[in-house]
Amino acid sequence: GAAGCVATLLHDAAMNPAEVVKQRMQMYNSPYQRVTDCVRAVWHNEGAGAFYRSYTTQLTMNIPFQAIHFMTYEFLQEQLNPHRQYNPGSHVVSGACAGAVAAAATTPLDVCKTLLNTQESLALSSNISGHITGMANAFRTVYQVGGVTAYFRGVQARVIYQMPSTAIAWSVYEFFKYILTKRQEERRAGK
Repeated sequence: GAAGCVATLLHDAAMNPAEVVKQRMQMYNSPYQRVTDCVRAVWHNEGAGAFYRSYTTQLTMNIPFQAIHFMTYEFLQEQLNPHRQYNPGSHVVSGACAGAVAAAATTPLDVCKTLLNTQESLALSSNISGHITGMANAFRTVYQVGGVTAYFRGVQARVIYQMPSTAIAWSVYEFFKYILTKRQEERRAGK
């Protein structure tokens, strides 16, 4: 668990700036044509801090996501594959369902993270300071702009994206675990 938390801290520290750039380039009517244009503009207009404005939200989203994801996968494996044998079908189904549950549960955090990264104009116009900083401010702004349902905008797309991703990840993990374990057992038997 501690290793997973540290890995998430380091991964998100390295990837948060890339996520900021990606989201700003994906915005409707994005003024950026190239990644370098976006990086320069953000750096010049908002400073280095803009690349990490959503870092705590990213961590707040990814740590629960991974916890829910792993607990759901393990629970489903107990139900579908209680003897814990290599079973590609159970690994795919458990992985897909675990990703779906984790994605749905953490969508409100993802919505707030996206708002922090993009500083979307409609939300900015409803924000008194004109700049959205911090998760609490993002949560208030999302609620002001769209109410409770706004926290779940894009939940279907997020679930659809995560299901194959986590199904593939778990099935590949379990496959290699099976191959390595089998090879290790064959070496022991050969001695």
